[in-house]
Amino acid sequence: MAPRRLLAKHSPSLSDSLPLKSQTVLTSSARASSDGFACSVLACLLPREEKFNAMCDENTVQDAEDLGRAGSITRREFNTLAAGAAAAVTLPAVANAKAVSATDVLINTPDGKCDAFFVYPSEGKHPAVLIWPDILALRASFRTMATRLAESGYSVLCINPYYRDAVAPVVETGESFQDASTQKKVLPMYRNLSPETHRTDARAFVDWLDAQSPVDTSRPIGTMGYCMGGPMVMRAAAECSDRIGAGCAYHPVSLATEDDDSPHLLISKMNGQFLIALAENDDERNPDDKSVLREAFSAEGLTAEVTVFEGALHGWCVLDSRVYNEGAAEVAWAKTLEILNSAL
Repeated sequence: MAPRRLLAKHSPSLSDSLPLKSQTVLTSSARASSDGFACSVLACLLPREEKFNAMCDENTVQDAEDLGRAGSITRREFNTLAAGAAAAVTLPAVANAKAVSATDVLINTPDGKCDAFFVYPSEGKHPAVLIWPDILALRASFRTMATRLAESGYSVLCINPYYRDAVAPVVETGESFQDASTQKKVLPMYRNLSPETHRTDARAFVDWLDAQSPVDTSRPIGTMGYCMGGPMVMRAAAECSDRIGAGCAYHPVSLATEDDDSPHLLISKMNGQFLIALAENDDERNPDDKSVLREAFSAEGLTAEVTVFEGALHGWCVLDSRVYNEGAAEVAWAKTLEILNSAL
């Protein structure tokens, strides 16, 4: 089956955003690394009996603890980094980075106003990319990651998935998901999300992007998601198949379940190219997922790479994660740019 073609959007509607704050952002090579780090430490720990779960579990948290005892940084050392005492963990500079501008915005949705971070090249129009963060939501690390992508030539929107309950950041610098207090704060907000909120949010965010002057609406939109953001990528790609032409999910969860609303069942509604980057320990616990996903993409004639990153633990792509793996994350980054450059 030949890959399906995507329709471009040529007539954007009026914007319904409310700008909060604007600033010019320096390229990564010149940026000071003062953002700090909010500890995601795996960004997930939900009971297996919950229907909408399958995030990482106690075993994944144990993997991170074992990594620390095996010679990586200790939890105390990591929290010191998170507090900004040592600003050594930064993203590699973007070659020929574009100067970018950034704005905090509010976006109207059926459930209220979503606070988000919009960053884009300061000159010209560029294809848009929508980012869904992990369970600790929009914070300094995701602003840094979104800015790096904008420096590569994209108009990037990174949203706060918990806007129905709280304004980002929902965690303070140095907080860890391993702490009971953080779980108590974050999990109720997570549980307020559903496949339906994923779909309605996706449509609202895509419509908002198409109304922004830095966005080239003649080109498809890309979407990226981390951990719990993986299902959001899939549902967004299905809901907005008329606009989304690329999707990338990093250490995603719950993409191929036995539920009637499993994201992999939506692949028939999608367009474009996809990257599903699986963590090694996630794959060990759900070894059939990769085959199910590959077969589903192939059956629809879609270009998709579903790959397991050996040696990379759940959370490895997120800059402030305790298990951040720069080498593997840079491979995933290169694959992402290839897909975005090709599809958008």
